[in-house]
Amino acid sequence: MSAPLHLKMVNFPKDAYIIVEGKQNADFFFIIRAGKVRISKDVEVVQEEGGNVLAPGDFFGVVATMSGHSQIETAQALTDVSLISVHRDNYSDLIVKNTPVAMKIIQQFSQRMRFLDEALARLTLKQSAEPDIEHLYNVAEFYVKQSQYNNAFYAYYHYLKNCPEGVNTAKAKERMEKIKPYATAVMLEAEENQFNRTYPKDAMIFAEVMPGQELYIIQKGSVKITKIVNDSEVLLAVLKTGDIFGEMSLIENKPRSAGAIAYEDTQLLAVNKENFERMVTSQPQIIARLTQLLAERIWFIYKQLANTLLTDKVGRLYDALLIQLERQRIQIRKGDTHSFEFGTKELINSVGLPMGEGKAALRDLLKDSRIKVVEDKIFVSDISEIEKQAKYYRKMQKIEQARNQKRSRREI
Repeated sequence: MSAPLHLKMVNFPKDAYIIVEGKQNADFFFIIRAGKVRISKDVEVVQEEGGNVLAPGDFFGVVATMSGHSQIETAQALTDVSLISVHRDNYSDLIVKNTPVAMKIIQQFSQRMRFLDEALARLTLKQSAEPDIEHLYNVAEFYVKQSQYNNAFYAYYHYLKNCPEGVNTAKAKERMEKIKPYATAVMLEAEENQFNRTYPKDAMIFAEVMPGQELYIIQKGSVKITKIVNDSEVLLAVLKTGDIFGEMSLIENKPRSAGAIAYEDTQLLAVNKENFERMVTSQPQIIARLTQLLAERIWFIYKQLANTLLTDKVGRLYDALLIQLERQRIQIRKGDTHSFEFGTKELINSVGLPMGEGKAALRDLLKDSRIKVVEDKIFVSDISEIEKQAKYYRKMQKIEQARNQKRSRREI
């Protein structure tokens, strides 16, 4: 017989602060037993679904606890509250002993991810993230122009499969015939029960807006997550061995929010809904890892959303570089160097600047002798200066906001 799960009960009086934004070393998250809690942030970019008042059964503090980053929100008791405190190390036990709670966390994380991803797309990519199957045709057209015929063929194929009566059906069929002699698309249709998959470098694993019924665990290699926006490929992330992706479509049964392409020769384990449900109790370490990855992504999107509020364009570039250092948990020491995995175009796209404005801001950024472009990658000779400059621009933004608020109050 398995040992019982030991959880700590804690109480807070009305108006008490339970967690504070920016605090490091968050080891516990909380599930509300009784009472109400208000969640707030220094930078409230978007109003989250469900509002900011939590009630019994809701949870908070999970993002910081499971990602290992600083708190992204402040929680204050609206009434006297009774909470269940869960230590990070007990999460795997919670999955096994209280599966519904663990699944609620994963489902809400997934919904939160999709909501925040759509908000970020509106603010930085200047487009709605609402899926439209017709966009698959645009994806295919982009890769044709790049002479990446394998990925173009893959996207045309799935466009015709999912949109047989689409407005571009005839064109898609014509294009497929033209590029067929030059295309060797991989895994157009995975065989049933084929859970171990191998993809050569640059092969498309799935395209954005496609339906999806599987998540993937990277066994070997790496995968880039992308979106096609305004006839260009925007790099969202590079995932490595042990990472999980594609989970939102599996959990929510919704279309893919982005595309996935093998960044190098890659081996994947595909997990369908049936296998995922078995994994919840049989392999809690994988579910714990999924929660950690979702928490990491949510933390990152909050940071990106806060970046969109910086009015100084050079400040946004410094801030984006610091976010990447924080994301990789790089200890910042004076004189330490760092080479980022991306170049100038990806940096501009990540902060949502039009390419013309972004290039102008980049020229100013590169006046800093500590920042260079080496082999198409951004290289920094002293990362402490990145932190110093980013914090300066954040501080100046807060001062400007305070001035504007005072000005508004005087006008009233």
